[in-house]
Amino acid sequence: MSLKPITLWGHDSGSNAWKVAMVLEELSVPYTVKMIDFPDMKKEAYESINPNGRVPSIEDPNTGITLWESGAIIEYLVETYDKQNNFNFALGSKEYYEAKQWLYYQVSGQGPYFGQAVWFTLYHPEKLPSVVDRYVNEIRRVSGVLNGVLQGKEFLVGGKYSYADASFVMWYAIAPLFADRINLETDFPALNAWLERIKARPAIAKIIKDREAAMAASK
Repeated sequence: MSLKPITLWGHDSGSNAWKVAMVLEELSVPYTVKMIDFPDMKKEAYESINPNGRVPSIEDPNTGITLWESGAIIEYLVETYDKQNNFNFALGSKEYYEAKQWLYYQVSGQGPYFGQAVWFTLYHPEKLPSVVDRYVNEIRRVSGVLNGVLQGKEFLVGGKYSYADASFVMWYAIAPLFADRINLETDFPALNAWLERIKARPAIAKIIKDREAAMAASK
């Protein structure tokens, strides 16, 4: 039986929604993206899907499940649609839990630090250099952790590419905004090589292009 497309709610600049799209592409699960503007996220129609009024959210007609929070969505997708563990690891194995560890590190550390650094650099009405420094330094710290772990390794867990690796890619697309303080190639070479390996994958390259096209169309 063929799958019905999952609805993915996102925003053209929203890294977390594109992160979910990467997982959907890697799993070859059909989906449609519905872009929603920030004011509409706080309206009743969308808050009935996601009471937090943020993106991403998904609606899966195959299971009747609606979910929000990118980490929860990714866990759901791999556990529901990757029964062969091509993108995950065997239930209960050491690698299964290590992959979750890295996903949680991404959603609790890397993503929020990038998000706050972007906010205080581009959108906050008052310029607060010390606050920007705080978050950029945390990005550097997280990047240092990844760079250290990736020494001599191609991927984070179990010697194979998984959702744990893919989850980090989209937020690093914002790194050029802080190019005066973060040079991935020279400061974090193992991390940079890892990102380049992942971005060369067809599914990941497609989503990067889709995001660029969506952002260009919104200008």
